[in-house]
Amino acid sequence: MFDAIRREAIYISSVARTFYRMRHVKPDAAATIADVVEAVVRVHGDRPAILFQDRTVTYREMDAWAARYARWAQGEGVRKGDVVALLMENRPEYLFAWLGLLKLGAVVALINTNLRGSPLAHCVSIANARHIVVGAELADAYKEAATLVSPAPAVWVTDENGGGNLDVALAACSPAPFDPKAREGLLCKDKAFYIFTSGTTGLPKAANISHLRALFMMYGFAGGLNARPGDRMYNVLPLYHSSGGICAVGVAFTAGGSLVLRRKFSVHEFWDDCYRYKPTFFQYIGELCRYLLNAPPNPHERAHYLRAITGNGLRPEIWAQFQKRFAIPKIVEFYGATEGNVSMLNYDGKVGAVGRIPRYLRNVLTTRIVRFDVEHEMPVRNAEGFCIECAPGEAGEAIGKITHEPGKDFEGYTKASDTQKKILRDVFKKGDAWFRTGDLLKEDGDGYFYFVDRIGDTFRWKGENVATSEVSEALGVVPGVEEANVYGVSVPGMDGRAGMAALVVNGDFRLDTLLQKLEGTLPSYARPAFLRLLPQMEITGTFKQRKVELVKEGFDPSAINDPIYWLDPATYQYELLDATRYADIISGRVKL
Repeated sequence: MFDAIRREAIYISSVARTFYRMRHVKPDAAATIADVVEAVVRVHGDRPAILFQDRTVTYREMDAWAARYARWAQGEGVRKGDVVALLMENRPEYLFAWLGLLKLGAVVALINTNLRGSPLAHCVSIANARHIVVGAELADAYKEAATLVSPAPAVWVTDENGGGNLDVALAACSPAPFDPKAREGLLCKDKAFYIFTSGTTGLPKAANISHLRALFMMYGFAGGLNARPGDRMYNVLPLYHSSGGICAVGVAFTAGGSLVLRRKFSVHEFWDDCYRYKPTFFQYIGELCRYLLNAPPNPHERAHYLRAITGNGLRPEIWAQFQKRFAIPKIVEFYGATEGNVSMLNYDGKVGAVGRIPRYLRNVLTTRIVRFDVEHEMPVRNAEGFCIECAPGEAGEAIGKITHEPGKDFEGYTKASDTQKKILRDVFKKGDAWFRTGDLLKEDGDGYFYFVDRIGDTFRWKGENVATSEVSEALGVVPGVEEANVYGVSVPGMDGRAGMAALVVNGDFRLDTLLQKLEGTLPSYARPAFLRLLPQMEITGTFKQRKVELVKEGFDPSAINDPIYWLDPATYQYELLDATRYADIISGRVKL
């Protein structure tokens, strides 16, 4: 009884706190992200906004740099609604750029820094960006892809030493507060970002993110963590993702707190950073937690100021161990898709749960789980043609009802056809529409939700979504590869699924140069961890490649007659997988 009362008290107070913070966030209001941050600047101007390496940037300084970006863009003819792409690794200038562009009412396309070649060009092209801001560290990568971009944007390079053409232009701009009249008429429901997400079609899709949706995410996490001006959020996640670039940033910037920003995650320096910068929060993905847990003891791993952590993908088998070893007072796991209307937080730290929706709020928070046919990859329908809600403990696809209420709309993608693929219609009655998450979840009797797996061809590895069709396409142009069938396989002790490719090859195929061929087209997390060489590809009666059987067979060389190779991180080559090395991988002695 006491646990139930405590659970409800935590839930109700957290939700009430969140709704209070976002009380002014309404579709037709003029309260955009820029307005929210500018209000914080007026109150907390001298407080640190960003801590990065040896730099401390106050809110007033951040606002001044953002004003320079706004005036630069304005001088280049950028107006409300125009798109500017942003390709830069984590550093304060990234946030200066998007805040400055939002001050002007522009839309910022956040480009994944891992992309190369045609996928990179594809993202810039579908965003229809007039300009692209490129960090000098990625200038060569963009130059290689630039010839494939259409329409070609103007390229502006910023160097941390001030030597880029953008740096020269910014130096000529005033740092005085920027007049918000430039975005007059811009509403909260209007577009703020394009954030790119991988789908089953392979190439990334550009999700429309309004100021409204972004502020819901920002305030949702700030409310869930009860963020205050004295709090500091440690962020090692990439700023082009919604988790690192909106949720973590929002926890700091909506509360007047500080963002402790790092270029990239380092398992060896993580706890030293926590000791040095004294963050009170950090945002994780499951793999990050596993890396920390597998690392040797650090003298600072319990000498920290953390009062809560938040993220997704913390697996139940390491949850309690992680929390105990590192003395983490509170874990707030969450579930949500960048573009979707299904989101929830596990406010009270129930081990393994990704969130909770109490029975008494089912009519308000309209997320449901419906029975799912794994073979046909579609929800099951009854004799009347409607979907069937899952019983407690039964896994099915999570869906969210689409309405025009704040937080329940589905803003879709730049391509209407991509948007329609994510909408499920006539679900529980004629005419209703629901967003398909593409994820299998289950719910218990107390309203807690648990992640089960991703649906279909797209799987998650190293904290990133991998589309098998994109990998198959990259393999298909490698000399000697006649057919490629890509899928994900489970590896004990690892989050997500590792990529595996079944290949039919001829005499022109060279294993020793395969990685070299893939480096220009696939990010590191999408390159197959395992290869299986087949004499011929099995197909179905409708000429589709058989995949379910391959997934079940996995990568055990003792159970498979075909040669199996694995990507050895020590040699960065595909090596023949034998029984000894297989046992090392299964036991965790060797990490992929």
